[in-house]
Amino acid sequence: MKELTNELQHSVSLLEGTASLCDVIDNHIYEQTLAGKNAFFIADLGVVMRQHVRWRTHMAQIRPYYSVRCNSRPTVIDILAALGTGFICTNKTELELVQSRGVPSEDIIFSGVSKQLSQLKYAAKNGIDLLVCDNEVELCKISRCHPSAKLLLQVSTEAFCQDNDLVMTFGCSLKDCRHLLERAKELGVQVVGVRFNISSSCEDPQLYAHAMSDARCVFDMGEEIGFNMNILDIGGGFNGCETQLELVNNTVMSMVDLYFPPSSGVCIIAEPGSFFVSSAFTLAVNVISKEVVARDSHDQAHDEPSPNDEPAFQYFMKEGVYGSFASKLCETQIVAPSVHKSTCLDAALFSSSLWGPSGDDMDQVVEHCLLPELNIGDWLIFSQAGAYSLGQPLCSTDGSPPPHVCYVMSSADWFEMQDIGITYEGTLKNMALVPYFLDSCQTEAALSVPA
Repeated sequence: MKELTNELQHSVSLLEGTASLCDVIDNHIYEQTLAGKNAFFIADLGVVMRQHVRWRTHMAQIRPYYSVRCNSRPTVIDILAALGTGFICTNKTELELVQSRGVPSEDIIFSGVSKQLSQLKYAAKNGIDLLVCDNEVELCKISRCHPSAKLLLQVSTEAFCQDNDLVMTFGCSLKDCRHLLERAKELGVQVVGVRFNISSSCEDPQLYAHAMSDARCVFDMGEEIGFNMNILDIGGGFNGCETQLELVNNTVMSMVDLYFPPSSGVCIIAEPGSFFVSSAFTLAVNVISKEVVARDSHDQAHDEPSPNDEPAFQYFMKEGVYGSFASKLCETQIVAPSVHKSTCLDAALFSSSLWGPSGDDMDQVVEHCLLPELNIGDWLIFSQAGAYSLGQPLCSTDGSPPPHVCYVMSSADWFEMQDIGITYEGTLKNMALVPYFLDSCQTEAALSVPA
């Protein structure tokens, strides 16, 4: 069950018989209850594989390039590399990680708004030629440190999202593209394509139509100046919703037929990140303290009338926004958790808020949810926990290590991976498969977790 100490190899529990993901969570909670009660992740690698199948089903003509900064666990990189994805890296550490997993340099794009000179030289030395560029200063740096680079020109997009907030991405404006293309020509740096990005909070698929039209304009400028443009990167912003995938694909492919027909030889790529990993990871966190607060003041912002004598609770957890919930600092909505203990179906629910252990006002993980009254030592289970949650903690309040990650996969998912041509002896040689059976001892342990 434990991850191997060798950082280059990881154990993966292969769920056999009646064993399920919930059984693995139960067993780990039992182990942690006896030990230090540290938070932990359970990662179902079968979900990553199934998300890739969904992508290929709905976005068959668009090759995915996984955004490594979303979740840089080596085992995730191994699975996605075996499935044939490319990779988007924003710094040298990510470049080294991806290359150490055997990913060819031609399947890597070096992104990032501002690249250090040393990192550009590293990319040049290691044959990583596809780079993103959005301004003249970056262009001059690239021409000095990586003259053989092939650039994707980052073009800015802007749109009003459903909450009426204006979202703008980094990049050069359409009117500035010609100058940047002409400057690249003067410096002898190749420009091979265009990249744009639509935020996941902007749900209007017609934004892609507008961005595709702008990209066609940039392609025309580049070809007029003398560049061979053959890559269109439509960025990230995929929230995992199947309806969104279908809408984006329908919009993009209709515009591809108009602006980038097969005869043009243009390759369409995209940068899904959380789409692949968010639902694959589950986080279990221990409650370490609680406070009773005035219900009226706690729920005033939520307009929830309630009796004055009904309490509300603040719960403090082992992990917070300076650790495994760091995505909250990027204004990502944390899904309310479930409670890992038996409760009556008609158990009273109370207004609750969830906090990290730091005591900082910023360390609020969930502002409001309804939960039965919890006790210190109870466990909360957060699904959708795989994106932007597994980096090193920004600070540590008790010196505890980052949460352990346990990898699992069902036998059915493993056989399906073999059916699509992924072999253990080949692309997944960095994994050590360990059969996991729910035997009588594990059953007893799972059913006897102390409250």
